[in-house]
Amino acid sequence: MGADFGYRGKRLGLPEEGPGAIAPLGRRFGALFIDWALSMLIAYGLIARGDQQTAGNWALAVFLVMSVLTVGTIGCTPGKRLMGIRVIAEDGGRLGPVRVLLRSVLLCLAIPALVWDRDGRGLHDRLARAVQIRV
Repeated sequence: MGADFGYRGKRLGLPEEGPGAIAPLGRRFGALFIDWALSMLIAYGLIARGDQQTAGNWALAVFLVMSVLTVGTIGCTPGKRLMGIRVIAEDGGRLGPVRVLLRSVLLCLAIPALVWDRDGRGLHDRLARAVQIRV
């Protein structure tokens, strides 16, 4: 499924540009990189105590917990906050705990995040009925 970026967000009633618009792919990847690096750092320093193999194994669990806790409470992960992105429900409200957990688990599976719809949303966001918007 490719994305027709000329129509991003129109079907969802979002502006095409500026605050409230669907966050650009580059910002979303930047946020993901920051969150993954932070997860690796936490796993390496607190759990693995210097063992790189163990840190790599635990980083995904740290990433999942961080995503569920931060998106579920403040609507963004540390990486999303730095990149000016917030996760909201399609109707503009907050995501409930079940939808946050579903979105986070699907994101950890990676494949759903790499499949986009015509609004530029990953499958993990679409199934959780979520939208990543610019702040």
